[in-house]
Amino acid sequence: MAVNRKDFLKKVCFSGACLCGFGSLAFSKEVDGSDENTMQAQSQNFSLLQEWIASILLNVKVGLDKESAQKLIKKTAGVHYENLKMDTLLAEYKGDLDKFTVFLREKWGWKVDYDKEKGILIADENKNYCVCTIAVHDKDKDSSAMCYCSEGFAEKMFSLVSGVQAEAEVIASVRKGDTSCKYKIVFP
Repeated sequence: MAVNRKDFLKKVCFSGACLCGFGSLAFSKEVDGSDENTMQAQSQNFSLLQEWIASILLNVKVGLDKESAQKLIKKTAGVHYENLKMDTLLAEYKGDLDKFTVFLREKWGWKVDYDKEKGILIADENKNYCVCTIAVHDKDKDSSAMCYCSEGFAEKMFSLVSGVQAEAEVIASVRKGDTSCKYKIVFP
């Protein structure tokens, strides 16, 4: 059962797992359409969360060297990965990297180039915007440290599918001024 990215994101957001805020507002037991104070409080809490994360992203690059910042942020990918139940989504592709790359091309619109001999896959999200639901807040500030989370997410995703511990690196990012986000995935 193949799921396209749009349907997958809809499902995730409607389940309340999405960080865009609409899921939590739509499914709140407190909100019945007439409790404006509750909706306003939830909106303020969400704004606080977004600002807090944006502050971390800005300060992690100032307070830590690149390797430490990368290690710290990369580990956060597990939270989003588990929240989206990616193991379940990827189950049918486990052990079949070729089938997964077809899925990425056809359903998510990615450009994928895989050199099997070298064990290097280049994955281009092929979008002129950042798809990260967290990094969209305060677009004028440098939140490119969030790309380390994307690296961790890609590592988990490609490791599960390939059956080996893959290493991922963001080699281009909309957050860094590039035309799209691209990953270099290395398989040992």
